Amino acid sequence: MEEWIEIVLRSVGLFLFTFVLIRLMGKRQIVRMTPFHFIGYGVIMIVAALASTKVIPNIVMGIVAMIIWGGLIIAIEYVSLKSKSLHHWVYGKETVLIKNGKIMEENLKQLRVTGEELLSSLRSKDAFNVADVEFAVMESSGEVNMILKSDKVPITPFHLEQQVAPQKPPQTVILDGNILDEPLSNLGLNRGWLMEQLEKDGISVDNIFVGQVNGSGELYMDLFDDSIQMKPPQVKQMLYAGLEKSQADLSKFSLDTKEEEAKRVYQKNATDLEEMMKKIRPYLLR
Repeated sequence: MEEWIEIVLRSVGLFLFTFVLIRLMGKRQIVRMTPFHFIGYGVIMIVAALASTKVIPNIVMGIVAMIIWGGLIIAIEYVSLKSKSLHHWVYGKETVLIKNGKIMEENLKQLRVTGEELLSSLRSKDAFNVADVEFAVMESSGEVNMILKSDKVPITPFHLEQQVAPQKPPQTVILDGNILDEPLSNLGLNRGWLMEQLEKDGISVDNIFVGQVNGSGELYMDLFDDSIQMKPPQVKQMLYAGLEKSQADLSKFSLDTKEEEAKRVYQKNATDLEEMMKKIRPYLLR
């Protein structure tokens, strides 16, 4: 067998074997990889490269070495799940960088983290002012997480004691000018409904780069032709506006009529509609 053919076969075989081994070792994002995993994965990759290029002549020995490294990593991970002390020894512990709004300079020196690096990490978390940070910690993976001071936390519906509707993930129904039937089916819709929406806006499918339908049944479209300005969907807002008008009309009728029975009916319906609007407002106005 020619040498280049043997290298190709070795490389393909080791690639498939390494892929399976890495999958067995678990899913890890590179940015969240600890030094322990980095060393383990690195050694496995190096052994695979050396074996595929015949620097390690016996491919079986290379595979055995990879299995040993992979098995050790899996075993240590399993044992570390049972032992907190071993977990901290293998993966390391988180380190407090800011506590009660005060930067812990000694901890920064221990981690060999400069002030500029700390500021850069905080900026990546949208904290541009150190005075706004109440607590910050560096995880064992090197990522910095932080908590803003209570008076600097952005206002949410929870703080305003308002209810909001749960948000369902949107479904992409058009991609690169092609209609996707499966996402439409998942929403309980079909091509007939989609074409009706496109006809209302006078848009051709061929001119749509991305079309998505949200959980409320509203269609968003991004067109190839950027000169065409698309209005954002207003279905829910228009529905709520219609309910507001109906409630206002009922209240007006109750004031205008002179018949007591009709006044009572109008007023009751206006009150019932107002109560219903309070309940559905989070679902229509987000």
